[in-house]
Amino acid sequence: MQTWLPGAVATDEDPGESVAFAHDLAEFVNDVRAIDTRGRRFSGGGRGGDLQSHDAWMETCFRNSERLLDVPRLRRMWAAMRSLPRSAAKDVMNHSDLIPANVLVSNGRLAGILDVGGLRPADPALDLVSAWHLLEAGPRQVLREDLGCNHLEWERGKAWAFAQAMGVVWYYIESNPAMSRMGQRTLERIMTDELSA
Repeated sequence: MQTWLPGAVATDEDPGESVAFAHDLAEFVNDVRAIDTRGRRFSGGGRGGDLQSHDAWMETCFRNSERLLDVPRLRRMWAAMRSLPRSAAKDVMNHSDLIPANVLVSNGRLAGILDVGGLRPADPALDLVSAWHLLEAGPRQVLREDLGCNHLEWERGKAWAFAQAMGVVWYYIESNPAMSRMGQRTLERIMTDELSA
């Protein structure tokens, strides 16, 4: 039996300015984090472990983005981000891909989450990618406060969003322009965030 949820994907109904959505998103992230990992830890594949293990991929992204983005500036940002240490917190369950295409919105509220196949233990900061993929500055701060993120966890979440965005901008420029634009917007939010820090 197939069921349907009301709402539109966040690429079509942008929740970026919605404080109510930010509260809903924080509740979802907290609920996922509360799922028992049963002692499992990050498996070592993809995002969610050590930022520095992504250096080779990031170099590929920088090379392929030279005509698309301000690569010298972005390289400097990654040089600082990649060195952010893991907190002492244990791995927690994460959705692992909270991008607009995986989020359903209805009337400015969170209506559902898609693509839960990547649910797994990882860095507690991983699902914070949603802060920059989905939210503008005011609601982003609401999300941070609701989740009680310390500075290190928040900055690592920004780093994971940065790495994901760098990958999608050039990779999807022709095959999925909407995904490429999402990456560009995420990077713009991160760069604006850096300037105001």
